[in-house]
Amino acid sequence: MAQSIPACKQNEDTGTASWFVYLIENRLGQLYTGCTTDPLRRMRQHCGAITGGARALKGKGPLRFRAVFSVADKSAALKLEYAIKKLSRAQKNALISGRANTLPGHDFTYTESAAYQPNKT
Repeated sequence: MAQSIPACKQNEDTGTASWFVYLIENRLGQLYTGCTTDPLRRMRQHCGAITGGARALKGKGPLRFRAVFSVADKSAALKLEYAIKKLSRAQKNALISGRANTLPGHDFTYTESAAYQPNKT
């Protein structure tokens, strides 16, 4: 008889993980939008320090966070990511600077993006 595989504690969805939506700017000035539970790990992936970075950012470093937004859950993160991707560059710049809430109906909190800049070691 087949036995079930026990779930790994770290893979369980406990609902307590914080989700973030971020905008990264590359050396060409292009913006990349994504979501994650760990912005520092994700930046390390995008920079090539660990596997799993986005192909769109490969070879376009240095990368830096332009904005990091904290949201309630994965669903909110995915909806906010999708909404940001539909914005024009001017609207994204306004969102980054915090001058305007160009996304009514989305509940998010600006997070200090400087706290998520990778260490230069």
